[in-house]
Amino acid sequence: MNTNTTPTQGQAESGPSFATLALSPAVLANLEQLGYKDMTAIQAASLPTALAGKDLIAQAKTGSGKTAAFALALLAKLNPRYFAVQAAVLCPTRELADQVTTEIRRLARAEENIKVVTLCGGIALRGQRASLEHGAHIVVGTPGRIMDHLERGYLNLDALQTLVLDEADRMLDMGFFDDIATVTKQCPKERQTLLFSATYPEGIEKLAKQFMREPVQVKVESQHAQALIEQRFYEVTRENRLQTVAQLLNHFRPVSTLAFCNTKQQCKDLVTYLQDQGFIALALYGELEQRERDQVLAQFANRSCSVLVATDVASRGLDIAQLEAVINVDITPDPEVHVHRIGRTGRAGEAGLALSLASMHDMGSVGKIEQYQKQSSVWHKLDTLTPSGKGPLTPPMATIQILGGRKEKVRPGDVLGALTGTEGGEAYTREHIGKIQVTEFCTFVAVQRNLAHAACAKLNAGKVKGKSVKARVM
Repeated sequence: MNTNTTPTQGQAESGPSFATLALSPAVLANLEQLGYKDMTAIQAASLPTALAGKDLIAQAKTGSGKTAAFALALLAKLNPRYFAVQAAVLCPTRELADQVTTEIRRLARAEENIKVVTLCGGIALRGQRASLEHGAHIVVGTPGRIMDHLERGYLNLDALQTLVLDEADRMLDMGFFDDIATVTKQCPKERQTLLFSATYPEGIEKLAKQFMREPVQVKVESQHAQALIEQRFYEVTRENRLQTVAQLLNHFRPVSTLAFCNTKQQCKDLVTYLQDQGFIALALYGELEQRERDQVLAQFANRSCSVLVATDVASRGLDIAQLEAVINVDITPDPEVHVHRIGRTGRAGEAGLALSLASMHDMGSVGKIEQYQKQSSVWHKLDTLTPSGKGPLTPPMATIQILGGRKEKVRPGDVLGALTGTEGGEAYTREHIGKIQVTEFCTFVAVQRNLAHAACAKLNAGKVKGKSVKARVM
């Protein structure tokens, strides 16, 4: 196995220009339009190897620009005029698969009519089968659902040139080794395999030996741009842990906070406590149905919920922009997981807060984190936390759920048009409206909190795409 180790490069630093790569002028023009000026560390480390057609193991954290690294490589080999599946991307979760699909579509705009199909559980096979029958160039999905389509003969990988395993460590954590092996065995032997992972567990070595050809290994250190993340530790007891979370929220008043607990029960206890204290908080843990999970994530991502309380497994593949704070309600015994957690904040040059609560029982784990990060933890006293006099912490937006989504061919522009048009009541401006997310069967739209009920009434009285709809404020 070749090893090509790249030194640490903080997210704030910029690397070489994309123009130094063997990319077409149309692709470079599209990258410029999308605001991609210079490569991130992982892009600079992996793209030359990937574009040269070699197998690759790339170690980098979520949010480091890895999606563009593998997307540009697989798009460079694609023949848009040949309607067969030429690339497949395996992801641990449906949320990550959706994000990857969106990013590939943006990067593929330079080419005419490249078709990307998402294949994940929680959605009827029938619709996905129809999409595949119409001809797809790229499939993105979870291992189990891709395996389903292969077993039923709906998906054929004979023309596959590139296989991507995204967040491979998370897929292994979730028990997908056998599924990945089953899918990989149905791919042509002469394909290129690109494996991306935040950590390097034993299973990765096993995958590489079984399914990769002399992979080049690149690594961008998993330390986050430490200067942008302020880490603070607070000593707590079992009795005051939940109360301390409320104190932190009232003192720092972050718009969006991701709070990590080690178990599902601790998630439930914290959410109940925060809701009783008047916070708008939601929980995300493994057993939630896909529909509930979609609703929770939509509300958090569009800034309608102040606090998302999650376990590590439930939050995998989750990439939320503009996350002001991460609270480690429970310290994780794994220092790599700690770095992964806090790296969700302080993205794209923004400052972030990482607040960790530790009891005497947790001090061994704190010591491991200090060794791993090569820095001492900075402790603050609880009596320095004082509530501001601004009233309850309330998110700026509220979410309206509309029945009807991709199945009814609803597009974000249709919803925006219904809200900014004069039919059915007052016309809103683009500034009043936040993120619009269209899922398979419903659509979520964020609206300024004080206007949400009037905007919902307008949607129910008017029409979206020429049809009456049912909408409710969540």
